[in-house]
Amino acid sequence: MLGLGLVLPVLPVYAATFGAGPTRIGVLVALFALLRLAASPFCGRLAARYGERRVLVAGLLLCAASSALTAFASSYGQLLVFRGLGGVGSVLFSVSALAMLLAIAPADQRGRASAVFEAGFLLGGVCGPALGGLLTLVDLSTPFLAYAVLLLAAAALTLAVLRTGRTAGAEPGRDVVGLPVLLRDRRYVVACVAALAQGWVLFGLRSALVPTVVVAWRHDVTWVGWAFTISAVVQTLLIVPAGRLVDRAGRRTAMVTGTGVAAVAIAALVLTDSYAWLVALLCVYAAGSALLNAAPAALIGDVVAGRGGSGVAVFSMCTDVGAVVGPVVVGLVAERVGVPAAFGTGAALLVAAFVASWTLPTVRPMRGVDR
Repeated sequence: MLGLGLVLPVLPVYAATFGAGPTRIGVLVALFALLRLAASPFCGRLAARYGERRVLVAGLLLCAASSALTAFASSYGQLLVFRGLGGVGSVLFSVSALAMLLAIAPADQRGRASAVFEAGFLLGGVCGPALGGLLTLVDLSTPFLAYAVLLLAAAALTLAVLRTGRTAGAEPGRDVVGLPVLLRDRRYVVACVAALAQGWVLFGLRSALVPTVVVAWRHDVTWVGWAFTISAVVQTLLIVPAGRLVDRAGRRTAMVTGTGVAAVAIAALVLTDSYAWLVALLCVYAAGSALLNAAPAALIGDVVAGRGGSGVAVFSMCTDVGAVVGPVVVGLVAERVGVPAAFGTGAALLVAAFVASWTLPTVRPMRGVDR
């Protein structure tokens, strides 16, 4: 995530050097998420056949090649192809890493394990853009080369440290839980609904709508960055304690609390008309989001119990669907109905996840046992 944070702010500027206008830049940015979504259904089958470790390394290497080739692209068409390859590699290594993590972590520690995993993503996302800005002082292509080096280092670390053997998460050819069975499990469905709501709010509302609102209040774009940074710091500070709560208080308590707090924060954004209140509500949402970064993943781990297959991939797809569809729908609603209604779409999804979370069983995972 550190490497991705390096390149995301630079990508639009880099594409503009090839004559790309706003529309073509938008296509380039969206392509990454679209190909992540398209490749997701194959992740489970590949992991079940070859093992998460091999798929993880393949994804890292493919993403590294994509980033390095992007640095040496000579046309917009090449940028599209190379960026698309990165989307495929990204979903291969991210889904495999999460599936392996959930398989290895004991049931009573999955919340904390998921929280630490997400904390890595958050820290990389916070630090990456600032470092990327410094690297562009060398050349616009430098962040892409740095990202490739980081991915190669991750692949080397994976090969050196993670071994196949008795670890369920690394074993190819094991029995997996079929998707029809998973969809009959209430825990799995609730986790997927929460993931969809999170993807919608994070990438549709927060990333696409909040900047527009702040600029409409006649604030500089820098103020948007500060709002996001402050809320990200709050979420980073809370995510590990949130993971402990998921394990100690139980999945249901964490899900109900996380979806409830997040829904209230997003609904309240409809009424706010000041920058200070917007930042405060984003921080409240970050508190709920910290729980929603750990609890749904822990639920998925409880359900698949080390036999990931398509289960983890479909869970990941739910977030990607929210990230791809959310910005488009939110933008249309904001234009044709109004900004309050656009915020309402995210609040409605979080309320749906909140109601679904109430139906979860009130059983906490016992040490070494999946419930």
